[in-house]
Amino acid sequence: MTQEMENENLSFTQQLRKDGFIKDIDTNPTCFDDTDSQNQLPIIFIPNTILLPHTDITLNLDKQHTDNLLHTVDDNNHGIILTPKKLEEGNGNVEFYDVGVILEIKSLTEDKENELLPEEYVLELKVKDKVYVNKILKKDGFFHAQYKILPEENTLTEDEITELNKNIDETVLEIAKFLPNTDKYTRKILGKLDTQDKLAEVFPFLKVPINKKQELLELDSVKIRALKVIQLLLEQKDAIGIQMELAKKLNKKMNETHKNTLLREQMKLIQEELNMTDDTPAHKTYRERIKDAQLPKEVEEAALEEVTKLERQGQNNAEENIIRNYLDTILQLPWHKEENPTIDIVKAKKQLNDDHYGLKKVKTRIIQHLTVLKMKKDKQGSILLFVGPPGTGKTSLGKSIAAALERPYVRVSLGGVNDESEIRGHRRTYLGALPGRIINGMKKAGKTNPVFVLDEIDKMTESLNGNPTSALLEVLDPEQNDSFSDNYLEVPYDLSDVFFIGTANSLQDIPGPLRDRLEIIELDSYTNTEKHHIADEHLIKEVLLEHGLTEDDLKITYDAIDCLIEKYTRESGVRGLKREIAAIARYVTEKIVVDNVERPYVVDENMLYDILGHEKSHYDKVPNSNPPGVVTGLAWTPIGGDILFIEAVLLPGEEKLKLTGQLGDVMKESAQIAQSLIKSRLATVLKDSDIEKRDIHIHVPAGSIPKDGPSAGVTLLTTIASLVTNTPVDSTLAMTGEISLRGKVLPVGGIKEKVIAAHRSGIKTVLLPEENMKDLDDVPCEVKDDMTFKPMKTVDEVLYEALGLKLPENKPLNISIDEINKVTP
Repeated sequence: MTQEMENENLSFTQQLRKDGFIKDIDTNPTCFDDTDSQNQLPIIFIPNTILLPHTDITLNLDKQHTDNLLHTVDDNNHGIILTPKKLEEGNGNVEFYDVGVILEIKSLTEDKENELLPEEYVLELKVKDKVYVNKILKKDGFFHAQYKILPEENTLTEDEITELNKNIDETVLEIAKFLPNTDKYTRKILGKLDTQDKLAEVFPFLKVPINKKQELLELDSVKIRALKVIQLLLEQKDAIGIQMELAKKLNKKMNETHKNTLLREQMKLIQEELNMTDDTPAHKTYRERIKDAQLPKEVEEAALEEVTKLERQGQNNAEENIIRNYLDTILQLPWHKEENPTIDIVKAKKQLNDDHYGLKKVKTRIIQHLTVLKMKKDKQGSILLFVGPPGTGKTSLGKSIAAALERPYVRVSLGGVNDESEIRGHRRTYLGALPGRIINGMKKAGKTNPVFVLDEIDKMTESLNGNPTSALLEVLDPEQNDSFSDNYLEVPYDLSDVFFIGTANSLQDIPGPLRDRLEIIELDSYTNTEKHHIADEHLIKEVLLEHGLTEDDLKITYDAIDCLIEKYTRESGVRGLKREIAAIARYVTEKIVVDNVERPYVVDENMLYDILGHEKSHYDKVPNSNPPGVVTGLAWTPIGGDILFIEAVLLPGEEKLKLTGQLGDVMKESAQIAQSLIKSRLATVLKDSDIEKRDIHIHVPAGSIPKDGPSAGVTLLTTIASLVTNTPVDSTLAMTGEISLRGKVLPVGGIKEKVIAAHRSGIKTVLLPEENMKDLDDVPCEVKDDMTFKPMKTVDEVLYEALGLKLPENKPLNISIDEINKVTP
């Protein structure tokens, strides 16, 4: 027989004794007086039970307790006092409530239905009166109480009885809706007409602590007791309602969960029967998939730990999706090194030449890098960074390298990234955590050796969320990236086989520590000739393909392409040129579809105005002559080179220098150095003139454009010298270079762009710092052959070439203005 069956077959008295509520008869408490007196009745203990007057109760007692009880009550009008214990102390003393009730024995029958239990009697009792217990005694093995009867105060009117009965009935009916199998009990309550009878029947409905029920019993007023009971019933009704609502929702959710689980199991069995799971990795468990993936030991341990956590938590847990996403990321990442295909240098050269025109130095450096990879075979070595103006082919070079190496190609744009977590990933403690862009790129590549292009490295910015450029230090360092740590993965990942290529428009915004890890390759602006070849060999073909046209539908003449380059685009790259060609293609497409024009439709230079409108770009052309105080300088801009006219005039004043044209601090300092050099080199000339009573105003046109940089010193010096000597400078002469206070001409950058701009504007002679003459190797031959370049060491040579002034080196000029005018052509 099980333990539960044994508990069910125990009698009421046996259960009380087992639970410790009824002590053996030989209990000998020391706190009781063993004396006789009138109004004494034995005490019966019924655990957690308080009875009101007018209440009936039935008890089951074994033969021993029944005999002893009957022997005791024979002489006491068959009465028993019921009063519960308040507490039982460790020393055996027992404390009772002072107020209890007298139970009158109505009948006693033998229970013969259950043959498994010992002989038992059924005792029917009825509450007769409420009593106050004065003293506890011990007599005949039982506890007795000396008492006095407490009358009940019942002043209810008929209307009050009706109203109270109505409220009790309504509340009981509301409670009965929530409780099963209460119809019989509810009908018994509703059938009572007397309020006290109703309260007696309702009392078992109250789910309140025993001390609360005792307080109700001790109330003298039946009316107050009824109101208190109604209040407790209403509170209980609200509590049961809330519990039932919650239980209903929980039951619904559990039913759905059970349904989904059942359907999944059925689907799994059906798939197994149809052999649909043999070749489907998606239906394998995570533990099986991790074992099959043969991950690195450290990664496998971390993944299996998450699987264990998932299995322990079970389905529909709050962290289930987080763990699943993490495991899916681990399984989707490539972990095993790929065997790199043999690098075909000849094929790589052909690929680069086919995809890009020009860029000779860049292609040579890339081929050198690939030859090192071919020889070294283990790690990639240095990491390339392409720096140059927009539209010069930085990103497309990465794609060509990937095609030449037969590796996957991945591109990630970092422009505008200001959160370190975008690179290193988010920690999984945060909601919506994801791996960083590096790990996502590797997952997209599917192999450990892709060509990975990091676009716009110079556009990343620092914020409160960290500096993403600092996170790239580990990624782009060949000595560290074999154990790259992503915050989401929390395990090292090997990036040593990745061919990283960065792109940027400027080196100024790249921090020094990051720049130090990169092999910098600068891409210069395209010349007009290079742009023409690129348009003819690449752009027109791409645009025709994008617009559903062929070379039999549209032809653009040679002169039209040149006009597009010179008058409709002004850029270092070819993006704007491609947009203008696309506009022509759209125009021709409309003509072919709507007007059914004859094909091929030929677009020449004269048709561009009708198709594209007014010219969109303007290049300054040198005039036939310049007045004194106007000199042509050369400048570098992000979209290529440009010429710059620097103008100066003398004004009445006190020999002050006024500068306009949004000049930066460097150019302002160059102007001050130029003024000091003029005073030093032309001291005698200035002494004979009234220059001390004049202010010099220097202006650089296009005042809305900020200008700065160390390239205008020579031009500013020549401008002031031309002004004070009243000597004009040849309009076809341009110059660039910085000056020192000792009169030396210092080298500058951007020579290729400046020379190309000078050639485009009609300049024939260029004065360059001597140290910059080597940079002419980068200038296309078609440009160099049309121009003359003169190296300059000192400002004296500059003044001689520009103004015809032959000055002693580092000595003041000791000639008059008239003599200067005589030797000046």
